[in-house]
Amino acid sequence: MDSITDQTQIMALFQNYGVFAVVWYVIIAIALWRVFSKAGYPGILAIIPIVNVFILVKVAGYSAWMALLYIIPIVNIIFSIFVAIRLGERFGKGGAFSFFLLWLFSAIGYLILGFGSAQYRSR
Repeated sequence: MDSITDQTQIMALFQNYGVFAVVWYVIIAIALWRVFSKAGYPGILAIIPIVNVFILVKVAGYSAWMALLYIIPIVNIIFSIFVAIRLGERFGKGGAFSFFLLWLFSAIGYLILGFGSAQYRSR
């Protein structure tokens, strides 16, 4: 990476990914806003990056403190699956929906929960 053109190409690549990342974040924030509103939490909390994870864990029925499990490697993957399945149960969805659309393709699943006919049921 000695040449200025190499550095310029890398910066151009990062700019393209940056635009994609902002668009992706806006889509997730809109979807979570609706999910939080259905669950009785203020939707504006979906915009705040770390707070939205704590609220999502609370919507799933866990203590907000359990969101700290996302910091631990390997445990975060397992815990995110549990949160997705529990969130799906709260909205009356099955395990397959929860795994594939709330964990694997979360943006699609959150949009379906937020804008669909699913109703939040607290236990």
